[in-house]
Amino acid sequence: MAKKKTLASKRAKVKLTPRDKKTLARLEGLADRVVSAANARRDPYVDIPSRTLSNVRYSPRKRILEMGKSTNRRQLFDLSQAKAYMRTMLVSSGCKRLLDQGKTTSLRGLYYMLKHTIEGAKENTFDEQNECDTIIEDVEVLLNSIREELHLYAENRGAMVGNITLTDKGDEINCARIGSGGYAIPSIVEPEIIQLSKKQCGAKFILHVEKGTVWQRFNEDKFWEKYNCILTHGAGQPPRGVRRLLHRLHNELDLPIYCVLDNDPWGYYIYSVLKQGSINLAFESQRMAIPDAKYLGLRSIDFQRCNLSDGVRIALNDNDRKRARQIARYPWFEKKRAWQTEIKKMLSNDFKLEVEALISKDISYVTEEYVPERLEKRDWLD
Repeated sequence: MAKKKTLASKRAKVKLTPRDKKTLARLEGLADRVVSAANARRDPYVDIPSRTLSNVRYSPRKRILEMGKSTNRRQLFDLSQAKAYMRTMLVSSGCKRLLDQGKTTSLRGLYYMLKHTIEGAKENTFDEQNECDTIIEDVEVLLNSIREELHLYAENRGAMVGNITLTDKGDEINCARIGSGGYAIPSIVEPEIIQLSKKQCGAKFILHVEKGTVWQRFNEDKFWEKYNCILTHGAGQPPRGVRRLLHRLHNELDLPIYCVLDNDPWGYYIYSVLKQGSINLAFESQRMAIPDAKYLGLRSIDFQRCNLSDGVRIALNDNDRKRARQIARYPWFEKKRAWQTEIKKMLSNDFKLEVEALISKDISYVTEEYVPERLEKRDWLD
């Protein structure tokens, strides 16, 4: 009697991309080091680069954040570290399974793939999603591979519309004919998934706005069509997929990027992350950060300059003031007189402004007057 075929045996052989092969080799190298240590009767360990502010430095030459050389050792035979070590191996094993099968899954999906009660114990591998997410970030820096290369994705946030046609998993997407919702920017935007071509891009620049509500005003007013640009948003703090796609559009298609963000410490921080990178992803700044991105607004002088009403002001709280002073001390802002003036002006105003405050002038003031005037006068912060 013929043996019944298993699900695994029915699967077609997975064709690995060059990037997949590189990531798989790193995962297998990690496993080989564990086996070698066990065979030599040594305590298996991993040295994970420290994802802390003290281990991040700003490179004035590259104009991005870079990770330092400090590491934290995680050992199997140290009772205080054994659980974290086990989780590190478990996440690595789960990612290898995804690569072997040519599948991707969400961060939540991997959590459920790996969550179980340990045999002979009453303890689970993971109890909460954030426990798994933290280990995923550890594995990223350990392998020097972003999670997208580990076949993991997060929830889509952000959208794009404009004069560009791209290819997404073989499907041609004309972003000028995408409807009112725009093209939803996926979490994984690597070249194996999304192909970009200069020949299929007629846009002259990218306008990135902070929130979907503001993006909708620009889209409804056809700003992208009138000024021949690509319009994007990241639903607040932009997720990796948005940042990575902006980086690719800028570097592969030579498109300048201008940012329209709220006039508050969090808008400044979003610009900082887009421009220089973030602490958690300092090891990947070269594939994420856009040092040439410009801050178009909102500015601290706009309350007077745009003759806004008192009703749009939002008072700063202690947390806002503390955050503003921290940002003023960032190395990439510290020596820039214009940014120091900007932050001091906001603190002296003692209030912040959202981009939507411009609606108090006119529903389309931001699209018809504010941004066009800033662009024409090249009035931005760098």
